[in-house]
Formats: sequence, C-alpha cells, structure tokens
Amino acid sequence: GTLRSTEQGEMVQAKFGLPQAAVRQLEIYTTAVLLATLRPPLPPREEKWRSLMEEISKISCQHYRSTVYENKEFLPYFQEATPQAELGYLNIGSRPTRRKNSMAITQLRAIPWVFAWTQTRFVLPAWLGVGSGLQGVCEKGHRDELHAMYQEWPFFQSTIDLIEMVLAKADIPIAKHYDEVLVSPSRQELGAQLRKELYNTEKYILVVSGHEKLSENNRILRRLIESRLHYLNPLNMLQVEILRRLRKDEDNNKLRDALLITINGIAAGMRNTG
Repeated sequence: GTLRSTEQGEMVQAKFGLPQAAVRQLEIYTTAVLLATLRPPLPPREEKWRSLMEEISKISCQHYRSTVYENKEFLPYFQEATPQAELGYLNIGSRPTRRKNSMAITQLRAIPWVFAWTQTRFVLPAWLGVGSGLQGVCEKGHRDELHAMYQEWPFFQSTIDLIEMVLAKADIPIAKHYDEVLVSPSRQELGAQLRKELYNTEKYILVVSGHEKLSENNRILRRLIESRLHYLNPLNMLQVEILRRLRKDEDNNKLRDALLITINGIAAGMRNTG
C-alpha cells in the first residue's frame, strides 16, 4: 500500500519543524498505510447506500446554492460579517484573494472564502447544506440506515467525523457577536437563520453518529479545542472591535497591524484555516 500526501506550505513547519513532531507525523502516515493494506475496508454493504449518498448530496447542493448564489443578501452579509474585505490588503497570502476585480462570490478564491468564515468561528463552508441533506433523508425514514452506514462504511464515517470535528470548533455566540456589531440591522435576520441551520446540522450529525456530544469519539481533540478557548475567545472579541474601528478609519496602520495579529492568532487556534 501507498499514501501520497500534499501539505500546505505553512503546515510543513507545523508538522515537520521539530524532530518529535516529524516522527509523530510519519507514524500517522505509516499506521494509515498499514491499516489500509492489512485490513482494507469493506465496500458499501448495499447499493442503496450509494443512492442515499446521492440524495444527501443533491439536497445539500441545492440548499448551498440557494443560500450562497441565489440569495441577494448573502454577499453583502458575508462582506460585513467577516474580515474578508480586510484580508485583501494585509498581504498574508501568495495570491490576490480574488481572481478578477469583481465582488462576485465566483471570483473569490477558495482559501480566503474558507479563511474568512473560520476567523468568525462560523466555519460556514464546511457545514452549509449538510444538515438539510441529512434531515431530508431522515424524514423519509432512513435514519437507521444512515446510522448503519456510519458504523460500517469507513468513507461515510470519516466524512461525518470531519464535519463533526469542524462543528466542534464552531462557536455560535461568537459568530452572533460579529453579526451584532458589524452587520447592518436589515441583514441580521439572515445571520439568525444561518445560526439556526448550524444548530440543525449539529442535531442531525449527532443523530447519524449516535454521539451525545460533538467529537465524543475523539477526546484528545475535544481537550485541545477546550484548552484553546481561553485564548481564542478574547482574540475574537478584539477582532470584532478592531474591524468596527477599522471600517471607520481604513488608513489606520496601527489598526491594520492589530487586525493581522488577531488573524494569525485565531488561525493558529482554529488550525483549519482554509
């Protein structure tokens, strides 16, 4: 068996910068290859499982597109609720945040799209549509089948576990604070709807996994997330206030420097930066 891995530039330092960390990372790779080679996972038990995945995907995609592309209020909301606009002049990426000089969502590069939502602890691109897809299938009487898929199909289990991991890092009160301070009153209802959808996604992820809490099967991750909150939460509160002031005084270099510090700190704490 073999494994090919591509690491983002900044992750090379994080994963291989110290001898102990590098050995640990190589152990993870080696273990994954050995497990997949010596105990290869079984294929999906039933063809019906694939059709259920297709149905989940279809519902999720429709909901995602209707929110992001068809709701005219979404783009202005995104620009107000996140530091996306400010990322463009901080010179923290190797390429411009947009492909063309256009404000359309389609011209925004994938990394700043995810990065901006991660900064606000909403992490919207990772879960938007997932709850709708799972709910739609559950309401058609397939809840037990989804649970069986989670227990017996490694691909489905790893997908659910990854979404569950990101949901464990999301923080609804923090995301709400960004809205209350930075978003126009006329668009705050959209934020409230999206937060309800995040609650709904958490609910159905737990239904499928059978867990009582997010990332219940990964106590190390839960402990790591909880240990970072003492540092992350104040950084988010600072970032909201800095954004509020910077949007009234865009040429203030001290505020820009302070914003960059909060961006780096939140990215380091969240780890899933985009």
